[in-house]
Amino acid sequence: MTRSPFETVTTGAPQAEQNSFSKAALFDLGERGLVILLFIHFAYIAISSFERSLDIRSLLLLISETLPVALVIMRKPSASLSLRFWDWIFGLAGTTFPLLIVPAPGLQALAPGFIFYSIIIGGLFLQISAKLSLGTSFGIIAANRGVKIEGPYRFVRHPMYVGYILTHIGLLIAFPSPRNAFLYLVTLAFQIVRIGCEERVLKQDAQYRDFAQRVRYRLFPGVF
Repeated sequence: MTRSPFETVTTGAPQAEQNSFSKAALFDLGERGLVILLFIHFAYIAISSFERSLDIRSLLLLISETLPVALVIMRKPSASLSLRFWDWIFGLAGTTFPLLIVPAPGLQALAPGFIFYSIIIGGLFLQISAKLSLGTSFGIIAANRGVKIEGPYRFVRHPMYVGYILTHIGLLIAFPSPRNAFLYLVTLAFQIVRIGCEERVLKQDAQYRDFAQRVRYRLFPGVF
């Protein structure tokens, strides 16, 4: 049977393990490069929009996507990085689709500013809290970079994604358009699949299985 180049090699041979780790490192470098290029384009559009309109919504949009990109760049490598093709597709799509959002200051917001500002800031606060717990263990491709159980991880298993969802809801209220709605809905679908990919890898660790038994819900207590 022909092995996909994106499948993790499970043989115990040292050379095979070294080749697998080298392949993971190469993909990891490519992932960071792609995210950086998309972010540069995204940042240029957001900053240009702010310079033209002086609309604070454009800066909030930029800040919301700067946090995950910064931690992708700074994160530590992982020998357990998944090489499965679909893990990469869902992980990259979930991170890069929000970088395609278009800030349009001319659009009329769907609610008063204090409402969407509160939702965005609340989502950013939750993201920051989760990222402080993760530190450089953050990544966008499924991998075991260490099991974290502090901070907001005491309440749900994936609080960072809850922060993303809240931030995206607030930004969509601020910049309502069919394009942005489509991108955020697709991003949400990818994030849910991405959670499944991550947990498939993490549940190979007994410590994470114990954590999952204590913290039952992935995103919203009593729902999912």
